Amino acid sequence: MDPQSCAPGLVDAVIVFTLCEGLLLTWWHYRTGRGVAPSQFLANLVSGLCLMLALRSALAHGAGAVMLLWVMAAGLAHGVDLWRRWRRENAA
Repeated sequence: MDPQSCAPGLVDAVIVFTLCEGLLLTWWHYRTGRGVAPSQFLANLVSGLCLMLALRSALAHGAGAVMLLWVMAAGLAHGVDLWRRWRRENAA
């Protein structure tokens, strides 16, 4: 079995796990009022998911433009996350 042929499936599994983690954290916060608020982790989660989708695109021999779009989306989400943290830090 070629290890490279397994790689897209492994990335898919990590993507599914990450989505489930985000949903579970969100559910827990709204159910109990405890834990991390979705507004505090969502941009970071989206950034990571976009990077995983870029990797998935590269491993599946996707077009370079598709991979570039995912990387750009990750950068945008990361920028939003940093901006929100910076704004929150300056408000304190």
